[in-house]
Amino acid sequence: MKRREFAKKATLSSLAALIGAEIVYGSSLLEDYNPLALQDPDPFKMFNKHKEMVVLNDKPWNIEAQAHLLDDNITPNSCMFIRNNGLIPQEIDAKKWTLTIDGESVLKEKTYTLDELKSKFKQYTYQLTLECGGNGRSEFNPPAKGNQWTVGAVHCASWTGVRLKDVLEDAGIKSNAVYIGYHATDTHLSMDPTKEPISRGCPMSKALQDETLLAFKMNDEDIPVAHGYPLRLVAGGWPASVSGKWVNRISIRDKVHDGTKMTGTAYRVPCNPVAPGDKVKDEDMCIIESMPVKSLITYPKSGAIIKEGKSLNIRGHAWAGELEVGKLEYSIDFGSTWKTCSLEKPANRLAWQHFTASVDFPKKGYYEIWARATDSLGNSQPMLLPGWNPKGYLNNACHRIAVKVS
Repeated sequence: MKRREFAKKATLSSLAALIGAEIVYGSSLLEDYNPLALQDPDPFKMFNKHKEMVVLNDKPWNIEAQAHLLDDNITPNSCMFIRNNGLIPQEIDAKKWTLTIDGESVLKEKTYTLDELKSKFKQYTYQLTLECGGNGRSEFNPPAKGNQWTVGAVHCASWTGVRLKDVLEDAGIKSNAVYIGYHATDTHLSMDPTKEPISRGCPMSKALQDETLLAFKMNDEDIPVAHGYPLRLVAGGWPASVSGKWVNRISIRDKVHDGTKMTGTAYRVPCNPVAPGDKVKDEDMCIIESMPVKSLITYPKSGAIIKEGKSLNIRGHAWAGELEVGKLEYSIDFGSTWKTCSLEKPANRLAWQHFTASVDFPKKGYYEIWARATDSLGNSQPMLLPGWNPKGYLNNACHRIAVKVS
């Protein structure tokens, strides 16, 4: 009986935190009843998102952009995708926020306040591309389980913070360090405080890159709560799951981090190609690191109609994980021939690159414009869906928009 009473009190406390007020007659709530205040919330108002963003899931919140919403060179909050694994933390007090560096391979466990991080270490600002590993999952067949992202789980914002490497080196790194793992304050969907919704990480080589930040500002403002306020890890060019939100602890590990969603098939693909639908053993799956080369046409919106004899100016972005994009091409004849676009250099390493082109059409009719990026090592996007994998990761097929000339 005491355990049941404790569980109910814990649940009431969680519901009250979500609502932002005490549930006065909470003891009378029926089991599994969801208060009206928590039914059908408006995510566009809650998270200040554009009305054309697409909600894929609300428990937890997962929201994606459409291609044309990503037209800005630096993505605004209103058009940034949200990918959560648990419940967003409530009652965050930045003045009391701390970050602890611990783990088997730290010389001395240390804890920093947010003010100490800001004052003790030099601050840096980088534009960094973050893309969900499952972006494009909806195209896989047989279907892969998970949020059915189309093309909009990517963004490139401007992040300001301190370099993770400076903080790790201040605490001290043992020679046997191989990985870091992050821990955060979001809550598991089960409401079990002993479970972490996600706790991923990266090799020390990535953790010690100049552009890997402990960020506290996004686009020159405090990071919105849905994107990790007051402190998040940002590791551009790798799956966005490596960039943990609401971070309050980072462990320096003497082994590959084994936190939640680091083992089994999570954020892994078959080490060798497999046939669609094949079952793959866990030991035959490899952790995703640098994301593949990819591009996105952000203008015009698919379905554009133009007059015969008029040129169409297109634009968009391209990115290539740890690499630069070396070439961007477009095709209007389903990939039979390709023409080169004008491609800008990145603002800094790991930022996406902007491309433009003027497209002419030979006659009236229906066309598709395909975009294909090639990275600095010569790897190009496949024209259609690349190798199938059980979790539907790393779809970097050419983006396509429809155009009618009339």
